[in-house]
Amino acid sequence: MRHRSLFTISTTAVAVGALTLSACGSRDDSGGDSGGGDKTVVIGLDAPLSGDLSALGAGIKNSADLAVKVANKNNEVDGVKFKLESLDDQGQAGTGQQNATKLVGNQEVYGVVGPLNSHVGESMQKVLGNANLVQVSPANTAPQLTQGAKWQSGDKVRGFESYFRTCATDDVQGPFAAQYLYNEKKFKKAYIIDDKKTYGAGLAGTFTTEFKKLGGKVVGTDHVNPDDRDFSAVATKVAKSGADFVYIGSEYPTAAPLSAQIKKAGATFPTVGGDALYSAEYIKLHKKKSEGDMATSVGAPLETLDTAKEFMKNYKAQGYKLPYEAYGGYSYDSTWAIIQAIKAVAEEGDGLPDDVDEAREKIAKAVQSVKFSGVTGEVAFDKFGDTTNKQLSVYEVKGGDHKAVKTGTFGES
Repeated sequence: MRHRSLFTISTTAVAVGALTLSACGSRDDSGGDSGGGDKTVVIGLDAPLSGDLSALGAGIKNSADLAVKVANKNNEVDGVKFKLESLDDQGQAGTGQQNATKLVGNQEVYGVVGPLNSHVGESMQKVLGNANLVQVSPANTAPQLTQGAKWQSGDKVRGFESYFRTCATDDVQGPFAAQYLYNEKKFKKAYIIDDKKTYGAGLAGTFTTEFKKLGGKVVGTDHVNPDDRDFSAVATKVAKSGADFVYIGSEYPTAAPLSAQIKKAGATFPTVGGDALYSAEYIKLHKKKSEGDMATSVGAPLETLDTAKEFMKNYKAQGYKLPYEAYGGYSYDSTWAIIQAIKAVAEEGDGLPDDVDEAREKIAKAVQSVKFSGVTGEVAFDKFGDTTNKQLSVYEVKGGDHKAVKTGTFGES
């Protein structure tokens, strides 16, 4: 086998070039037959596979499953067959923490993909970090997960060397939306609502700071309970506020009915939110009142990327029942990052170390230096474990679908 340093991993074009997979075969979590004599390596996955956010969770799971299938099909790591173990956190922090403990206890698990929700990610970090079990999230966007609680003051401290993510964070997503609305849509007055959760409150906060900095005015603020579905009192206040738009820091199960009720109360202005509103489920729940609403999301639209063509083709060929949604490409790349780190460790030592703790620690360190051309573009991580790909997009609901209206990075003119 080839030998190389763990700290100079370069697998350019590996992910995209490896995306050749027959549509035949089973679609269970095994990723294919393990084969005689091959070592089974389990990649754990945590996401909301049931409940209100299950559409996003399914996209994450299916895309990770596809990465595992491709790795096995192409014998990506000599002597290793990968298996995906998917656990349902239902969008609950406590359940995510329990799942993290379960994955740590499985001696065949060498890496974890997920979760979707930032507050769930926070609950898992310490459990996985104490075991040196690498975690790569395709969807956690709260800055504090990698940069610490004081990140806003510039005092950035990475709390867990084993935690990474392939998606851009809210410290750029919120301001990116603010710049678009203020500079390009010429919206000057905002009503801000959040659900007090890690993701929603954090995103609304970064949006508000930038919007005010640009000269925008916040005409009102409110907090809602994400479990509520009757928002009539808040909706009336927003509709009468004189705002140019309402910004909702929450997820689509809350934001869709809230926005619909705001419009029912008489508002003629759009709802704007973050990546958790960029889903066909938002439009479906909102019914006919979502036209003109906007959402930012991480990265460029996959259909515009040459690197994503094989992924989209193979995802369709596998016959998954639900679409890959906003985080599918990022889930594939998260899984592939773990696979490439495992490959580097195996090649460095002529196979993975027999000691599980040693193997996990080496794999977690190896992820830091992973670099490859992925579905979503160039995949690499900075000193905090954050993606170096800072692209973002704004989508507007037009004709019953989300259409990209701007793609760029925060700070671009």
